[in-house]
Amino acid sequence: MKRGIYITANDKVTENAIALLNSIRHYDPETAIVLIPYDDNYQNLAQLLATDYGVKVYEDLDFIERLSQKLYDIFGKDFFARPNQFRKQACWFGDFDEFLYIDTDIVVFEKIIDNLNYFYEYDFLCCDYQYSGGIKNVFTEQIIADNVISENEIQDIFNGGFWASKKNLISEQDLYDTFAECAAHPEYFDFSQKTSDQPIINYMILKRIKNRFNIVRRPGKAPGSWAGSKHFQQQGNILIDPNVDRPLQYLHWAGIRIEPGCPYWDIWKHYRYLGDPNPPQDPPPKQPESSWQQIVKKVKNKLK
Repeated sequence: MKRGIYITANDKVTENAIALLNSIRHYDPETAIVLIPYDDNYQNLAQLLATDYGVKVYEDLDFIERLSQKLYDIFGKDFFARPNQFRKQACWFGDFDEFLYIDTDIVVFEKIIDNLNYFYEYDFLCCDYQYSGGIKNVFTEQIIADNVISENEIQDIFNGGFWASKKNLISEQDLYDTFAECAAHPEYFDFSQKTSDQPIINYMILKRIKNRFNIVRRPGKAPGSWAGSKHFQQQGNILIDPNVDRPLQYLHWAGIRIEPGCPYWDIWKHYRYLGDPNPPQDPPPKQPESSWQQIVKKVKNKLK
């Protein structure tokens, strides 16, 4: 049984990818990691990750192109803000029999692959409190009104940045059929936050994989993981969730720009420059825009 981690990235997110890989390798020097190119601009990152972390590039690049083309054929060019996010669906057909997918705006605080031990009982894993917000950023009320997704299934909504499953549990045809079903009913999905793939992957998992488990529902209380949560407390180079008195498993800056002054910047910076004896100084904080600058920006945006 071959286990491993997939990430999706390109040269543009090199800094985030380094922070993620530093955190993974700090706790786990051995687990295989594969890069799924986000677009064609990934060669510099791929070389760096291969040299420093032993990361390999996904072998079947032709499949990724076929997936991208099929997505375009079904949805057209205007349906999604970031259709390349769907390239992560290549996870189902890669090297690993059991896999964990992780977005690059995450750092981990443990040997994260060990969470796949839950596969002795389940086929799909997630680990977040996305469901506590209900259907927001995923579905609209229409999908419930039409009895497509039940109230029970809503409790299994998850964040698309951290999840795990098993090879070939979803077929290539399942992907295309799901895309077609979703394209036929855009009124079912909430794309207000432009989290392109999250509504679709939630729909696919809820409809096609029954044996699901959210790790935060394990026995005992579980910590959160979203960087937008303000109550986490730093303890050394990890975070503690005082609500449950437990260390976080990982931290996800979903919807948050990672930069000086952002939530838990010191944690991200620690892992980004892990092992570097001379990490750079933070730039001075950005000055808030004046009222005049805000007016000028609004005028320019209207003229675009």
